[in-house]
Amino acid sequence: MKLLDIETKIRATLRLLLGEAVKRNLADGILLSGGLDTSILATIASRLVPLKAFTVALQGAPAPDVKYATLMANNLRLGHIIHCFDRSELIDAIGRVVELAESFDPMEVRNSVTIYIGLKRARKEGVSTIMTGDGCDELFAGYSFLFDLEKERLDSELRKLWSVMSFSSVRLARALGVEAKLPYLDPGLRSFAMGLDSQYKIRDERGRRWGKWVLRKAFEDVLPEEVVWRVKTPIEEGSG
Repeated sequence: MKLLDIETKIRATLRLLLGEAVKRNLADGILLSGGLDTSILATIASRLVPLKAFTVALQGAPAPDVKYATLMANNLRLGHIIHCFDRSELIDAIGRVVELAESFDPMEVRNSVTIYIGLKRARKEGVSTIMTGDGCDELFAGYSFLFDLEKERLDSELRKLWSVMSFSSVRLARALGVEAKLPYLDPGLRSFAMGLDSQYKIRDERGRRWGKWVLRKAFEDVLPEEVVWRVKTPIEEGSG
């Protein structure tokens, strides 16, 4: 089979598996960053259920997620709530996240604070189940520290990530009386992603190296170009 035919088949399979994963993990709401991961989920889910989207940002700080999430919400005609939190709310959330996560790890805390604030606002709006994009970067090599590794080392690092990955959204949501839904970790999609050759996950295009390359290609005719080819923005940066 020609390489182009193989890639076409992989993309079609990905779209199919993602559609099935979202159907099995439908929710009332979604934490929408406007990045590739959550934009794909929102696009699929919005065809199936009325969906409320939640984006959070620190007041007075540059928060690029707001721009991209608004673009997606408008395109999909979603009910979209942008919650701007102040430093007082941030400090309160930090204390609660440390308590719930039972960790003082700076990276875990700063990532989880944004999620906690978004989940708390979703609960206030009556949402009982909410989708997140957790797992996509781990399964499809979205992290920049992986981009320049030799293939053998890359495969080894991905396996390490898969063996230890866990996501605070599940615990934080449970503490708030909300159920987190993680479609990227649906067994069928997860198995396919783990078995997929890493050459389809990291690849050069448009003059730079991209993670999650095959996902971008699978949805480049569905999502706005600026979302498909948006450079990954860490959650603490995207929310300000």
